[in-house]
Amino acid sequence: MEATLEAVTRSTFGKNQTRRLRRDGRLPAVVYGTAGKKAGKKKKDEGGTPVSVDPKPLMRIMHSESGTNTLIGLTIDGGKPTQVLVKEFQLDPIMDHLLHVDFYRVAMDQVITVSVPVTLKGEAIGVKQEGGLLDFVHREVEVECLPTDIPEHLEVDVSELAIGDGVRLRALSEDVKWTPVSSLDTLLVHVVAPKAEAEETEEAVEGEAAVEGEAGEPEVIKKGKAEDEAGGGGGDASS
Repeated sequence: MEATLEAVTRSTFGKNQTRRLRRDGRLPAVVYGTAGKKAGKKKKDEGGTPVSVDPKPLMRIMHSESGTNTLIGLTIDGGKPTQVLVKEFQLDPIMDHLLHVDFYRVAMDQVITVSVPVTLKGEAIGVKQEGGLLDFVHREVEVECLPTDIPEHLEVDVSELAIGDGVRLRALSEDVKWTPVSSLDTLLVHVVAPKAEAEETEEAVEGEAAVEGEAGEPEVIKKGKAEDEAGGGGGDASS
């Protein structure tokens, strides 16, 4: 998904100025990077371009299906649009509205690294028919791709998963335009046995081991007694 957003450069800074900016319905932001540099690599000596944006359209973009991976055509002071992604953002912990956002410019011909959400499809037979539990291990996966090839999400069909079955990243990495950063053996989701059942199985195994151990002890004792009796009998004969 691609979207557009307008920004205005700001020349005043400080807490009082940013509060006034928010009261006026604007959101303070900073645009980092240049189109010629690798996207997402923000150097400490790059101060960025301070701007302000309308938070309402930005919130709509961030709440879309592609979320913060949405390519945004950002126009600054009415100039030529530049392609950016949301790098970081700050939310008010009480009101849950945006306080600040950082954008970074992307070069359309350079590979970038992004985190893509994992979504689940269907209901596992291991849960529906066998009473198992679905363990969603990794909800995001880091991938490398061109900006135009960022997937909105990675969908995993769990319908056929029985207890003990799982899906690894390898199953989603065929015929795609992105490369996983994580290992292909990364487990995304699996179905596990209920905790009570697992504990009962463990207790049963421990119980069997204990019974086997107790069953072996009398033989040792009996053997010891036999040796004692044999030794005692020999002593009487010699006397």
